Amino acid sequence: MVSSPHEAMHRIFQEYPGLFSRVSEVLGIDIPPPTSATVLPTDLTEAKPVERRVDTLLRIETETDGPYLLAIEAQGKKDRRKTTSWPYYVSYLHNRYDGLPVLLLVVCQDHATAQWAARPLTIGLPQWPTLTLNPLVAGPHNMPVITNVAEARKDLALATLAAITHADNPDVGAILKTLSAALREAPEDVADPIVELTAQGLGNRPAAQQWRNLVAVDTSFYKSFMSEEIRDEGRAEGRAEGRAEGQAKGQAEGLLLILQVRGIVLTDETREKISTCTDPQLLHRWLHRATTATTVEDVFTEDR
Repeated sequence: MVSSPHEAMHRIFQEYPGLFSRVSEVLGIDIPPPTSATVLPTDLTEAKPVERRVDTLLRIETETDGPYLLAIEAQGKKDRRKTTSWPYYVSYLHNRYDGLPVLLLVVCQDHATAQWAARPLTIGLPQWPTLTLNPLVAGPHNMPVITNVAEARKDLALATLAAITHADNPDVGAILKTLSAALREAPEDVADPIVELTAQGLGNRPAAQQWRNLVAVDTSFYKSFMSEEIRDEGRAEGRAEGRAEGQAKGQAEGLLLILQVRGIVLTDETREKISTCTDPQLLHRWLHRATTATTVEDVFTEDR
């Protein structure tokens, strides 16, 4: 069964084909920047009962080196079947598209899988390999940890992929907070797909709930499906428990999580003050201050 992180790790290249140019820089590969990119069919099935599909396939155009094909595979764990299917993909695509150069990029979310995927795959005899495949691998071992808002704004697509590949990083809270802050000034049509891809890429990890809470701090500038879902959940909870009470409860939980992610230490008294607050407007003000606060006093200072 295909997981949502699997989909996000390769679909982000469909949404942002130019992202590979930045990823190749991170990986230390000198590849000309694209002038255009076309999403191609991913079905590599032949006229026999064997179905083979690459996750994402792009035709990249460049000014200096001409076109090439970029096959992208999202890999969640080691899979020995890939030792035969990946060389097949590359040789088949090379033949089907009239000898165009083919690159294989494997995107992973854990170090062990990334290390496994990076091994050259050789077909032939030990003393004379007939075909050797060298996949490019992007994962937590080489994708940047972006915790600077200005850096994230420079390339939101790369920041999104980096956040997805670092989904299990102990500092993922800071990474997601940075990405969320970078999106605040982004247009809707830019922010919406990033919000969704990030949520999809985090899957059912604890970080996914952190991302939902960060987005829920101010859903007014997020019109995405996930934000609508958050609002719907709030309305349903409001009908069950009373709208104001349900909203306040969710805001209090979100505030406590944000303060935890930012490393702000809370006393039992402060934690109780937040948990027992039933004023949604007051909690909303605290939530906004929490996104930039450095101490717990900064959250409450204007209310004193």
